[in-house]
Amino acid sequence: MKTIILFYSRSRKTALVARTLADEVNADILEVTDLNNRNGPLNYLKASMDAFRENKTLINPATVDLADYDLVYVGSPTWASKPAPAIITLIDACNFQGKDVILFATMGSSGGQNVIERMREKIEPRGGRMIKSFQVKTGGKKEIELLENVKKIVKEEDLPIYGI
Repeated sequence: MKTIILFYSRSRKTALVARTLADEVNADILEVTDLNNRNGPLNYLKASMDAFRENKTLINPATVDLADYDLVYVGSPTWASKPAPAIITLIDACNFQGKDVILFATMGSSGGQNVIERMREKIEPRGGRMIKSFQVKTGGKKEIELLENVKKIVKEEDLPIYGI
C-alpha cells in the first residue's frame, strides 16, 4: 500500500509535522504552495479572511494525481478555524475516489477540529473515506517538542498500521 502526505505550511510548523509524519509512516510527501503572498501581518490578515470565506487561491501543483496511492494524509494549518485556502483549493481539484484519508490540522491554540470537519465535508463527496484524524497544537512549542509530539501521536494512534 502506497501512502502520500499532502500539506500546506505558511509558518513551516505544518511542514515540520508533515515531514516527521512521513518519516514515521514511510510515506511520500508533497507540499502545496500558495502562489499568493501570505507573509507579513497584512497578508496574513487577508489570508485569514480568505480562509474564513473559503476563497480559492492559485496553487502549485494545481492538482495531484492520487491514482498510485491507497492512503492519503491531508494536513492544514488552522486559519480562522478553517483550512488554509491552498488546501481547500487542492481538495477541490483532486479525485479521492476509493482513497482512505487521514486528516490532520495544526493550530496555535484551538480550531483544529473545525478544520478537520471541513476537510472531511469536502473530501467525502469526492469519493474519499476519512478513517482517522488528529490535531497538533503548535503554539509556543519548540521544534524538538513538536517532533516528539508527532512521534507520540503516531505511536498512540498506531498510524503505521494504516499504510500496510
